[in-house]
Amino acid sequence: MSSQVRGGTRWKRFALVMVPAVAATGAIGVAMAQGALAASFSVSGQSFKVTTDQLKGTGFSQYGGVDTGYDLKGNKAAHAVAVSGFKSATITNMCQSVVTPDVPFIGTVTLVLKAGQNASKPVTAKDLYLDVEDLDADAVFTNIDIGVAAKDATKGPAMKPGEKANPFGFSQQAEKVTLSHVKQKAWATTAGTFKLSGLSMRLKTGDGNECY
Repeated sequence: MSSQVRGGTRWKRFALVMVPAVAATGAIGVAMAQGALAASFSVSGQSFKVTTDQLKGTGFSQYGGVDTGYDLKGNKAAHAVAVSGFKSATITNMCQSVVTPDVPFIGTVTLVLKAGQNASKPVTAKDLYLDVEDLDADAVFTNIDIGVAAKDATKGPAMKPGEKANPFGFSQQAEKVTLSHVKQKAWATTAGTFKLSGLSMRLKTGDGNECY
């Protein structure tokens, strides 16, 4: 059965964006008792924006890949990405925003997730993969190796299962990396474990509600 289309919006696609957020909201009650939310999740299918004050990672690897998303008409399309993998990471003041335009009777709807705004309780992640299209940041790498074949990278996590990437392609790796003042556009985020301290979720209407 095809997804219902009204006003240029695919409702099935809209639901795919909303469902992970609703699930996260349902878990907040349990999370509050622990001070953090532990979950394994991915956000994909359309691009989204992320900002952080700082990301500190250990066991870093990066290689080229291909994600399947959507074009402006809602049709599937391939997107070239740089896949950044971290064995572990701590993230301070994280903001993630996903925009769904042209919702009938409402207009543009932006889902905004924020966490780790208290520097003493950052977001933490294990086996974190970021499929990035654009990235602006100040970066410091420790013991970096450039030009390693993706299949031979050993400092970071293994290539993401099911990843559309050339295992013999160009990659780089480092023992540690610190990214500051991060602004990025990504097509997917996947983590074995994500602990989100101080998680907040808001649905905002109108333009100008993205993280940047």
